Amino acid sequence: MWLICLNIMNVKFYNSLTNKVEDFVTQKPNEVSMYVCGPTVYNYPHIGNMRPVVVFDTLRRFLTYIGYKVTYVSNFTDVDDKIIKEAKAQGKSEKELTEYFIDEFKKTTLAIGSEIPSITPKVTEYIQAIIDYVNNLVKIGAAYVVNGDVYFRVPKIKDYGALSGINVEDLVVGARIEENTAKESPLDFALWKKTDEGINWPSPWGDGRPGWHTECCVMIDKIFPSHYIDIHGGGYDLKFPHHENEIAQSEATHGNKIAKYWMHNAFINFGNEKMSKSLGNVVYAKDLIAQVGGAVVRLVILSTHYRMPVNFTEDTVTAASQEIQKMKMVNKQLALKLQTSGVDLSKGQATYIEPFLLALADDLNTANALTEMYNVIKLANQELRTREADLEKLNNLFKSLNDMFLVLGLDIPYVKMSEDDLNLYQKYVKSKEIKDFATSDEVRNELIKRGIM
Repeated sequence: MWLICLNIMNVKFYNSLTNKVEDFVTQKPNEVSMYVCGPTVYNYPHIGNMRPVVVFDTLRRFLTYIGYKVTYVSNFTDVDDKIIKEAKAQGKSEKELTEYFIDEFKKTTLAIGSEIPSITPKVTEYIQAIIDYVNNLVKIGAAYVVNGDVYFRVPKIKDYGALSGINVEDLVVGARIEENTAKESPLDFALWKKTDEGINWPSPWGDGRPGWHTECCVMIDKIFPSHYIDIHGGGYDLKFPHHENEIAQSEATHGNKIAKYWMHNAFINFGNEKMSKSLGNVVYAKDLIAQVGGAVVRLVILSTHYRMPVNFTEDTVTAASQEIQKMKMVNKQLALKLQTSGVDLSKGQATYIEPFLLALADDLNTANALTEMYNVIKLANQELRTREADLEKLNNLFKSLNDMFLVLGLDIPYVKMSEDDLNLYQKYVKSKEIKDFATSDEVRNELIKRGIM
């Protein structure tokens, strides 16, 4: 139903490749292929790592809700210089270190209300495929070998810089050219690094490990048979050089730019300062979630459009916490009123959700979508205060709100009352009517304990 409605009204997203908002048209009808660059796993994820987790999870939820079948892939980089250094410092193998932090990342993903992606590939699972991919680039002349290292020839790509807007001539002028460098051009980037330090694999060029920019190209190639996807996403900081270099390799290999739509989220700031280790304001996501709750952290992120910076301050966290409490309150009151009135909650229709969905269809505008949701919450509160409430309307409001919570990934619970719960509530009402306040207080406390009131 909603898919037809929104196709007519136009789902649009901002495409970082063309720098404009475009109609969203997938390669296959009603199917979406999406790849989002995941973390390098050598430490606990900081709160900045969670923004793409929340943004693209919400995008997936929205697209799924309106009728698309979404294949959502996000990788784990489990081989990297930082991983080798940290494993050595902790006296562990790289595998021990990365497996631990992959598990921690998944725990944090769930704690912030996101679902685990459809597929979560690891670089170490694709080494032979990476070697084959690089070997092909060498064979077609897009890459070259120097003393066991393999570099990509950036000057071979005529429109290099199309995604990031980087001017190649400025890059060359500004490049710090190392003495006695073996690279043909300072712009060329490593596809394979010869090394005997840390984890490494045999290759036609000697033992080594892959360069960072190739792994995503290979995973997309192997997971999506068309070698071309609908959406490629990630943080704004990945536009250059990571995503630019992915496009360069795909241009050389397949003659395409990997994805039709490129989407990038902006940064997270703390106290209006960009989060950074040098400033000492890096906050682990698990610590902030433990302090204020995953739903609150998620709501702060969703309260700002994904292409704008998010500010985590005492005020924004407090405001989000208050809004979450309002959501919980109205949801409990609706569930209580409907169930004690004998209404089947499953019969409600999401008749108030269209403006909310239209906001998300407009370049995933979660800020505007939240405004529409708050309007429905206000309407629900008004109806609850009506002496002769319209139960069908309340049920439709209840269904609409819970669908909105689902799409936004907000955990706003309510209690599905059992027969025992309903009997207990009736006892509470009767004891109040006859002014048996001792009993009503006792029963009320039990209802509170059960989360009903």
